[in-house]
Amino acid sequence: AEQCKPHKRPVCGSNGKTYLNHCELHRDACLTGSKIQVDYDGHCKEKKSVSPSASPVVCYQSNRDELRRRIIQWLEAEIIPDGWFSKGSNYSEILDKYFKNFDNGDSRLDSSEFLKFVEQNETAINITTYPDQENNKLLRGLCVDALIELSDENADWKLSFQEFLKCLNPSFNPPEKKCALEDETYADGAETEVDCNRCVCACGNWVCTAMTCDGKNQKGAQTQTEEEMTRYVQELQKHQETAEKTKRVSTKEI
Repeated sequence: AEQCKPHKRPVCGSNGKTYLNHCELHRDACLTGSKIQVDYDGHCKEKKSVSPSASPVVCYQSNRDELRRRIIQWLEAEIIPDGWFSKGSNYSEILDKYFKNFDNGDSRLDSSEFLKFVEQNETAINITTYPDQENNKLLRGLCVDALIELSDENADWKLSFQEFLKCLNPSFNPPEKKCALEDETYADGAETEVDCNRCVCACGNWVCTAMTCDGKNQKGAQTQTEEEMTRYVQELQKHQETAEKTKRVSTKEI
């Protein structure tokens, strides 16, 4: 096959490859003995894989417990024993001080207030599970939510001082929560796939990527509507709630 003239008019071949011009496409077809047609003019658009997408950003129990350990370590370092002529600060007094500093006046700490409290300590917030800083920032917020869920007894996503105290009590041992799906229970970190979505069990909840696939047209992954994703996650959570109710009933019977 002869060399093509170097004029630049890119085309996208039916094999998904970009060629400098029509001639280069036909030359490649000739050299490889394959049938390649011009799909359209211009560079080939990047095709996203239709395989299940990367895992969602989640806070695993190990992440949550590590953040909690660092916060407790930081707070314990601020304990000041009583002196001969001065009163020190015990653990609950230190927590009370921080609670009042970050509470907006409703005697409750919500997730944004709790996050501001955590961000007071560089070591505590420096969880770097992901190479991307944005994902690490998101991880911190998710782990704060996971900490709130630990002791949020009335499920209002806010902590009273007593709930805050329980959450960060050094002697409190957070329970290990599992995820349920179709009569099966899954340990923290377990993954399941549905079409182009990947769901991960994290702190007792299923967390899923929000993608949808069009296999026929090979369009790859596109953003799913919020309504579709909400319905999808709700289905998983129904399994979770059913399993937890069954577990509670079984425990009562015992």
